[in-house]
Amino acid sequence: MGVAENLEAVKERVAAACQRAGRSPDEVAVVAVSKTFPATLVAEACRAGLTDIGENRVQEAADKIPQVEALGSHPRWHLVGHLQTNKVKTALGLFDIIHSVDSLRLAEAISRQTDIQSGRRPGPAPVLLEVNVGGEASKFGFTPAEAGRAVEQMERLPGLSVQGLMTVAPLSADPEEVRPVFRELRHLRDALGLRHLSMGMTDDFEVAIEEGATMVRIGRAIFGPREPTWEWARPEGK
Repeated sequence: MGVAENLEAVKERVAAACQRAGRSPDEVAVVAVSKTFPATLVAEACRAGLTDIGENRVQEAADKIPQVEALGSHPRWHLVGHLQTNKVKTALGLFDIIHSVDSLRLAEAISRQTDIQSGRRPGPAPVLLEVNVGGEASKFGFTPAEAGRAVEQMERLPGLSVQGLMTVAPLSADPEEVRPVFRELRHLRDALGLRHLSMGMTDDFEVAIEEGATMVRIGRAIFGPREPTWEWARPEGK
């Protein structure tokens, strides 16, 4: 199937998950993660009705976003991968929302840069706090116990708008095994009085929606498997 057909199938799965949870599909944004995929496929997805695109790497986005816009598409751009502090200035000029604020140091760097230049955004930078709910050493983010204090500190920083929480669930062949991760993040979000939950990817987004996700980050189910010819050749920062 092509991108348009894949997107329609994903929307049907989103709608079914929402129905099971007693929610409206309008409550869930599908963020298509275009890491390593070419601008032509992104533009094709936008023509099929997609409005939100996620990128993992700042340098790849810096090259790809102008190409997508030159093809006539202007989606909302989400940074969903780890952000280094030395790339904050560039990221603020490219992305409409940053999902992966994983330290107070990074939040402070974003705050400082919003005072220097606003990029494409006239107001505060919308951000999500990354929480490592699964406690995996290989992943970034605050622990659930640290999240409340971190949100308090970030909300005092000028130029930031803390809008919710994000997590990357542990890999599992059975999506039901990560349901407790999504549920814990929802309970934490509710306790902190925030709006958004960015959680769930191709293999587990339906369970994430059932547990309250407002943004799901989907790559393979929309764009297909990543092929070697599409791999990003330039390392981050070069």
